[in-house]
Amino acid sequence: MTDAEVMRVQIGRPLRGDPAIAARCHLGLPVVAAVAPILGDGTPFPTRYWLTCPLASKRIGRLESIGGVRRMEAKRQSDREFDAALKAAHVRYGAERDALIPEGYEGPVPSGGVAGLTNGIKCLHAHYADTAAGNENPVGAIVAGWIEPLNCTAPCVADGARNPLWEEPE
Repeated sequence: MTDAEVMRVQIGRPLRGDPAIAARCHLGLPVVAAVAPILGDGTPFPTRYWLTCPLASKRIGRLESIGGVRRMEAKRQSDREFDAALKAAHVRYGAERDALIPEGYEGPVPSGGVAGLTNGIKCLHAHYADTAAGNENPVGAIVAGWIEPLNCTAPCVADGARNPLWEEPE
């Protein structure tokens, strides 16, 4: 299977664009896709790093369902160093993405930083994907501490479908 086929199965829908792999798991499967800022149909896409790993997505979804975004937002509002590091991550993320917009492109372009924001926290998945791709992101670093290791014993995708032998490790 190609990486694109694996990612399609991982996220459960067709891919938008032709992403590259920004991070892989210990089993060699994609964890994070790097997405172009302008999709093939001209749609601006603010999310540079897209989480594809089902285990990470599942664990982060649990965090979000119990108030993980609110918790990080409270930390941002009470911790100046954390807030400054988050703002820097948003600026870096947006600049990195925007540098990939073709010179002379005149269509609509994405804006903002992580998850399209210039400040604050909207999606723990996006922040973790940024960190897993090798970038400094204070929210993603905390989330990584909560959800890792991503220590699956069987691949999440096999033979073009979700692997029925995959189960969430302890």
